[in-house]
Amino acid sequence: MEIKFVADNNVGKLARWLRLIGYDTLFFEQKDDAQMIKIALGEDRVILTKDAQFTKRRLVANGTLKTIHIEQDDPRLQVQEVVRTLKLDHHFKPFSLCLECNRVLVARDKEEVKNLVPDRVFETQTQYTQCPACHRIYWPGTHWEAMGKELQDLQSEGDENHASI
Repeated sequence: MEIKFVADNNVGKLARWLRLIGYDTLFFEQKDDAQMIKIALGEDRVILTKDAQFTKRRLVANGTLKTIHIEQDDPRLQVQEVVRTLKLDHHFKPFSLCLECNRVLVARDKEEVKNLVPDRVFETQTQYTQCPACHRIYWPGTHWEAMGKELQDLQSEGDENHASI
């Protein structure tokens, strides 16, 4: 079973990074902890939060609710913290989820996106995916390459930090 997350409103950038890696991560922007708990329990999600008080709740203490208290402030270090804690793969399903709304991306033919991407992109790219909800279009251009390098760097840094502990 794939692990899924719900990120508290205090770790929004972490949610985007986990989506980039391919982990289903809801970003809970509201301040209603009860609703976030209901979602986490109902969908078997791990709550990610910087709120240390949250981890003292009875549901967390008795093991009913899975929670990770994020201690780092830097989103890159937060990703490493989650990956290390749960022994996750930095390259689980990269670029498979919409970074904005967490939906699974759908492959699109080049002709389907002709009028939806910049001309230069259309001329140079052949692979496209699109979010079925927000309709954002993704392609493996220079930004994609840079994000892939970031993932490699994150893994390398995480491996180095883990080895020194």
